Amino acid sequence: MGKFEETSRYILEHVGGAGNITNVTHCATRLRIEVAKKSVLDMEALKTIPEAAGIVDKGRQIQVIIGPKVNDAYNEFLAVSGWKPGMNADAEVEDLTANQPHNAKWVMDKVAGFMAPVFMPIVPAMIVGGMILAIARVGINYFGLDTSTGTVNICMALFQAGFTYFPIYVGYTMSKQLKLPEIYGAFLGAVLVCDRINGVEGLSFLGIPIPQVSYGSTVFPVMLGVFFMYFVYKFVKKIMPEVITYFATPLVTMMIVVPVELIALGPLGTYLSDSIAGFFMWLESTLGFITQPILAAVYPYMVMFGIDKGISPISIAMIAEQGYEVIFANMGFISNIAVGATTLAVATTLKGEQNKAMKGLYSSFGVTALCGVTEPAFYGALISRPKALMGTACGAMAGGLVAGIFGLRKFVQMGCPGLMTFIMYIDEKGSMHYVTIAAAVAVITIAAAFLSTRIFLTREGRKAN
Repeated sequence: MGKFEETSRYILEHVGGAGNITNVTHCATRLRIEVAKKSVLDMEALKTIPEAAGIVDKGRQIQVIIGPKVNDAYNEFLAVSGWKPGMNADAEVEDLTANQPHNAKWVMDKVAGFMAPVFMPIVPAMIVGGMILAIARVGINYFGLDTSTGTVNICMALFQAGFTYFPIYVGYTMSKQLKLPEIYGAFLGAVLVCDRINGVEGLSFLGIPIPQVSYGSTVFPVMLGVFFMYFVYKFVKKIMPEVITYFATPLVTMMIVVPVELIALGPLGTYLSDSIAGFFMWLESTLGFITQPILAAVYPYMVMFGIDKGISPISIAMIAEQGYEVIFANMGFISNIAVGATTLAVATTLKGEQNKAMKGLYSSFGVTALCGVTEPAFYGALISRPKALMGTACGAMAGGLVAGIFGLRKFVQMGCPGLMTFIMYIDEKGSMHYVTIAAAVAVITIAAAFLSTRIFLTREGRKAN
């Protein structure tokens, strides 16, 4: 066992043991544990989990803030607990929603809880593909890299694998989230990007014309298809004789789902994607640079409620539609940097030998946030300090204002935007124009967040004395 053995045993003890766990997943920073009965959880003990920055209570799901090493914690928790997928699937589950109003917060929690496990596992592929594309653009435009060489072909293959085949990844993770056989969703995504269908005109099925649609890098078409597949699969599996279900259920399911997907759901998803992208382009052109500081300031709270997970498909759709994106990447980039600078400012205010360990911990949280992963900093250092959060807002709004005025654009989709993802601002010609703007935005954001946080906390300390 490793670093998270004690953490895993502690969590297991206070969630009621493996018999109370119905699902275990993780995102970029959080270990997500769903339980059958929340009433047996020791919530006070769970607030002091070793090696964790805190917890987020989402009803029957407890989210443990671990940080970038969450995958290690996830694997160690599975080893310690002995929990396996499907375990306790028939356990009696407490109904926590009986008296809960189905208001906007309820809807947001449901959407966020569904979106996070769908998109977070794909982030590494997005990061690799995006960075490789940006590096290749620089090599081609500034260093004379020959586009016909094997080196460039390999680089572009990495980019293509990361984005062109996005429907396959989304199909897989969404099927897993819906508790379908994962290969079904991946298979549907592969059908969409198959060169016999993707962007091909003049197709028909049993005489019914199929609209010409390019599905590479799309999200909504395969999501609609997998959602439809969920109901088809349940029905087919229910009526299929057990003796032939192994080969007949996938065959019948796909023969129903694929034509409906190509004739109706795929084009509908593409229209939906284009409409959403068009709306946000209209919003940006109507409100202008004002949108950037406002969105950057509220982004930490979007992360807090999980709303940020639903942004990825919109951002991808906007880049596919116009080649760049000006709203969502900037607010994540600016906000994450502001959170990091604020956390470092908090660390510098901690005095005395008793705060030495906490100062080092907060400093590591701050550096991690500057690189794009903010949950440890937000939950571990800032959420209990309203004055520090005011500093975060000041920094985010200052950086957002500059980004809005100078029209900062992102050209490549990447997860966890921060100081490590500057290259997402390299345009298709390899120009560094927007990288320079992003660097200026980062400097202003860091300076404004750090200094304003120091001022707020210093004044608070003086009043307390």
